[in-house]
Amino acid sequence: MARLTKETLLDWYRQMVLIRQFETRCDELYQNKTITGVYMHLYSGHEATGVGALAALGPEDHVITAYRDHGHALIRGVHPNPIMAEMMGKKTGVSGGKGGSMHIASRQHNMWGGYAIVGGHLPLAAGIAFASQYNDRPEVTISFIGDGASNNGYFHEALNMSGVWKLPVVWIIENNFVAMGTRIEDSTAQTELHNRAIGYGIRDGGRIDGQDVFAVYDSVSEAVKYAREGNGPVLIESITYRYKGHGVSDKTYDKRFADELAEWRDNKDPIELLRRQLQKKFKNIDPELAKIDAACQAAVDEATEYAINSPDPTYEDLISNVYVEE
Repeated sequence: MARLTKETLLDWYRQMVLIRQFETRCDELYQNKTITGVYMHLYSGHEATGVGALAALGPEDHVITAYRDHGHALIRGVHPNPIMAEMMGKKTGVSGGKGGSMHIASRQHNMWGGYAIVGGHLPLAAGIAFASQYNDRPEVTISFIGDGASNNGYFHEALNMSGVWKLPVVWIIENNFVAMGTRIEDSTAQTELHNRAIGYGIRDGGRIDGQDVFAVYDSVSEAVKYAREGNGPVLIESITYRYKGHGVSDKTYDKRFADELAEWRDNKDPIELLRRQLQKKFKNIDPELAKIDAACQAAVDEATEYAINSPDPTYEDLISNVYVEE
């Protein structure tokens, strides 16, 4: 923390607050059916893992994730307006309304999207890293993985090949303990998931506190440096906790895990932990934090209005980008 500027720390706080407020609004819009679809997966509670990890990257580096992707896009710098428009399936969305909640992507930001198939993005992450290596570009790819996806065949295949080819990729498992709803100890024999690095012959980045943005930043920065120098991939396990069910349509999550959820919210909330550290380090910081809170709320309000007032896709939009035009 000592070597980071006040400007950087306040920007981390801004990113985390923006994610939380954006996700809270998405939840509200889903409940009143302004946002529709079978599933929507929120990043609330995971903010420090995403912000700390992606702070270790440069703009030339790459990010790919699964379906809990809104937060990663916001961190990467994608404007809230087209993200919210995509949530509502509007023409002005980042994917023209064709992707929705689980497919937020931006080529401009090297944010290669969220993917709905569990683990399906992991071979793509290896491919992106391979392209960087093949073309002698000093780029690193970060791929986020859910704890449930670590039991998937894609996980084994992608991590194994990344080890064989010493690809410049940092694998980050966001372990929130319950996957889609099953406790990790009921589904996984090796519950300390970072230990799987041993089986693939890649560097074990350890298990870190995913609620502490500084711990995440330090660990991922070291891993990114290691991968960028051509040493191969790193596997990190970040311990975090989501505040909603696997998808927001899960109506029993709050009841099934009520005590545990309360403990994490009350004592391990990543935004509150950062706020306390900023208050401790900087005298009279509260007015600046309040100003950031208000600005984030205004940005979410603007994004909501933008999306609601945006046009729906047309039939021509539906059939565009499907076939290559001669």
